[in-house]
Amino acid sequence: MHDIKWIRDNPEAFDRALKRRGLAGEAQRLIDLDEKRRAAITAFEQAQARRNAASKDIGEAKKAKDEARANALMAEVNDLKTKLAELEQASKDADVMLQDSLATIPNLPLDEVPDGADEHGNVEHHKFGAKRDYDFTPKQHFELGEALGMMDFELAAKLSGARFVVLKGALARMERALGQFMLDTHTTDHGYIEVNPPILVRDDAMFGTAQLPKFREDQFRAGEDFWLIPTAEVPLTNLVREAITDEAQLPMRLTACTPCFRAEAGAAGKDTRGMIRQHQFTKVELVSITTPEQAMDEHERMLASAEEVLRRLGLHYRVVTLCTGDMGFASQKTYDIEVWLPGQNMYREISSCSVCGDFQARRMNARYRPKGGNPRFVHTLNGSGVAVGRALIAVMETYQQADGSIAVPDALQPYMGGLKVIEKKQ
Repeated sequence: MHDIKWIRDNPEAFDRALKRRGLAGEAQRLIDLDEKRRAAITAFEQAQARRNAASKDIGEAKKAKDEARANALMAEVNDLKTKLAELEQASKDADVMLQDSLATIPNLPLDEVPDGADEHGNVEHHKFGAKRDYDFTPKQHFELGEALGMMDFELAAKLSGARFVVLKGALARMERALGQFMLDTHTTDHGYIEVNPPILVRDDAMFGTAQLPKFREDQFRAGEDFWLIPTAEVPLTNLVREAITDEAQLPMRLTACTPCFRAEAGAAGKDTRGMIRQHQFTKVELVSITTPEQAMDEHERMLASAEEVLRRLGLHYRVVTLCTGDMGFASQKTYDIEVWLPGQNMYREISSCSVCGDFQARRMNARYRPKGGNPRFVHTLNGSGVAVGRALIAVMETYQQADGSIAVPDALQPYMGGLKVIEKKQ
């Protein structure tokens, strides 16, 4: 959510930044809506003041035994009661119009974010490791999983339809192991606090992190009152909503491993085979709540924390800075980590780490109190630390062997009961 006062003071800068995101100028339209809101509030306040003054004058007129004036004033007060209700509603309606408009406008990119219309404008930041050489043609994860008898998409389709999977045996255990390994890494080595949050949240929580209203079609509704979370970013970030946190508690670093749910409304025909794009998936999320001064350093720290997971798993990846046309709605700047998948012969996103400034904090009314100062909005950051299902895919494709078995990375073996190789049971 944007600060309308800042927009009024900096309309050219606001429109210039939105243009970088491919959007036409919005400043004047928003300022006009704000003028209408301010005028409606003024009219209401003036009518309220006149009613109060007239009510006081009634008493004075009655003291002076001026019945005619008292009656005229009482008639005016009665008229004002009706008018006040109308003016109050008009001011509320004008405020809703402004807030609704502000809620649909994305965050402004930082100056260092590269310009671009889509993913082709992203800029490679750095790489880790190298592509492995195989003396056979690497298979994709679903070919490996189905041949092992541990990955079943047809059975999942009978239960739930497309974009679901049933994992069995050692692959099911490996997915669980990956989540535990990531949580242990982030809590023990990176200073994150583990949280087990609800995966059903209300409208206000989804609005706070900007899934609503713009991305309603991408979400799964659960009855009238709840939404299934698309990521643990939603409950974790909203833990500080409508609160004032002491500055000494910042930066606050939170992590969770949860099921996540996405409708994939715009993904028709994309990644229809395998586990790349599922309606239900598991993800380890990282969230940081900071002061404005801490946010950019925290962004680099969060990226390094996510990278460390892939490094310990021995996976080749690259980091790219997303351009203005490819980054998320609430983001000021985003790094994507793209892991190399030998079976697909391409890089695929496995983590996004974003700094959001006070964009989400304004939607949540989340503030902190500096020592000796007035409350200020916190800054929020979120990132995948990392997507568990995609990590499973990357491990399967990277560690596959010629006979279709899968070597278990050293980092995961303690979580797999010492198992070193996943192979088909005879």
